[in-house]
Amino acid sequence: MENKYRTHMCGTLSEENIGQSVRIAGWVENIRDHGGVIFVDIRDISGVIQVVSNDNSIFDDITRESSITISGSIRKRDEDDYNDHIETGTIELLVDDLEVLGKSKNVLPFEVMTSHEVSEDVRLKYRYLDLRNPKVKNNIIFRSKVYDFIRTMMKEEGFLELQTPILTASSPEGARDFVVPSRKYHGKFYALPQAPQQFKQLLMCSGFDKYFQIAPCFRDEDARSDRLYGEFYQLDFEMAFATEEDVLILGEKVFRNIFNEFGKTKLDDAPFTRLSFKESMERFGTDKPDLRNPLELVDLTEEFEDTTFRPFRGVPVKGIVVEDIASKSNSWFNELVDFASSIGMPGIGYFKVNEDMTFAGPIDKFLSDEEREALISKCNLKPGCVIFFIADRKNAYKYASQIRDELGRKLELIKNDEYKFCIVKDFPMYEWDEEEEKYIFTHNPFSMPQGGMEALTSKKPEDIIAYQFDFVCNGIEMSSGAVRNHDTEIMKKAFEIAGYEESEIETRFKALYEAFKYGAPPHAGMAPGLDRMLMLLLDTDSIRDTVAFPMNANGGDSLMQAPNEISELQLREAHIKIR
Repeated sequence: MENKYRTHMCGTLSEENIGQSVRIAGWVENIRDHGGVIFVDIRDISGVIQVVSNDNSIFDDITRESSITISGSIRKRDEDDYNDHIETGTIELLVDDLEVLGKSKNVLPFEVMTSHEVSEDVRLKYRYLDLRNPKVKNNIIFRSKVYDFIRTMMKEEGFLELQTPILTASSPEGARDFVVPSRKYHGKFYALPQAPQQFKQLLMCSGFDKYFQIAPCFRDEDARSDRLYGEFYQLDFEMAFATEEDVLILGEKVFRNIFNEFGKTKLDDAPFTRLSFKESMERFGTDKPDLRNPLELVDLTEEFEDTTFRPFRGVPVKGIVVEDIASKSNSWFNELVDFASSIGMPGIGYFKVNEDMTFAGPIDKFLSDEEREALISKCNLKPGCVIFFIADRKNAYKYASQIRDELGRKLELIKNDEYKFCIVKDFPMYEWDEEEEKYIFTHNPFSMPQGGMEALTSKKPEDIIAYQFDFVCNGIEMSSGAVRNHDTEIMKKAFEIAGYEESEIETRFKALYEAFKYGAPPHAGMAPGLDRMLMLLLDTDSIRDTVAFPMNANGGDSLMQAPNEISELQLREAHIKIR
């Protein structure tokens, strides 16, 4: 059936259509008066085309960003008027008839084509205008293409796409829940899922061999440049009768396929670098290392164990050696000192290595000859290099990682046009929470401990390692995964160490607790974060650029004015009283 408003999309017209009568529909992008001849640019999702008329009065009633439909004939432009910036730059549409379908206000909140130059709150308030900007719209189109690719890929791997509930029960999974009051059950609440964790495990218990979904997840966590507030999406998948290695191999394939299809550069064929959590912390100071940066940490705690230099004595000491920078100016080093202060360090020590292997720098005078010799040997120091020291009782790894990142930036060691993946595995299952004075889960509480029940009963909690892993790219956590606990007794013991009574487990995880009693299979899976993946593929600084209707950095919805107040009737129906 012929469309009432258009026969062709604007961007699909070409010289092949010259002489043809066509009808287009779109938005008025620009109106230009060139010496009495008016040119109008019409934009739809496919592109832009210029329209003209022998009667300028036909354009009297249009304003920029109005939606219109136009019929006319395609003709070739004069060669001097070609526009190389658009696909239709050699043709134009001579108008026969024009109808305004939706008139826009004369004054716009901002210029659509330069919407990125205005404040984010204004852009998000008028997001429907912001999304008309092709650069913004193309991000959302790109997202759709990635989703299509993922669905095809996962189905080819034998996975079924299944959906899990949005309204569910509250579960302690590492972040604050969004809670939903119940009208029918007075005083009780639903929660939005932080992840489909329990449901996907229940699907494995139900005999579904391979499951996936593009899953919405809800967490009341503060936004960051690489984390959306409130709602985000992940490629959630799980496999029954699977080992950690099965998931790691598939995870590599998933990331490699997606990044090779959509990334700005191809991934090499080598397996992703694998690091234990301990190795990653020792070498890079973080469990999310950016492997584009070649700098690594050196542990110097033992070398300064008996030092007379008080800031280094009795605390972890990390070093970073950088070759051939001793000639840098004092202002260059002062900038690094200022950066160290900005992240909370009391200062950063360093010295330069001279040609004769003597040291020059603020802390050299505090070192003994034995300590100097030990540093030369341990760090393989050479003339022209500089060694930076990070010493702190609690935050040595954190500060060292940040200094490493800053050095990588200042020295331009990181290539922005490449992707460096790694897998960080063997995470500790527990860590000591000083405020709560108890052990807590460091990662997913449903992970299987390496060694099973024996490890839980014979090892100190801080020494128990989980079958837990992360995929990391360019210093950003892209996915978490694990071999899941599928044994009731192991589950009880694991939660007991974290301070949960059996009755509480039965109450809070009743479905899983019961399901494990009916022949639960071993299962494992992971969940790549799609918004972060898109952020890297699109090479954008803000994760909000990947989403059609994001909240702002403070968790507010400028477009829909959420969160907002609700009526007294709604409050009464939900049994809520606001004080």
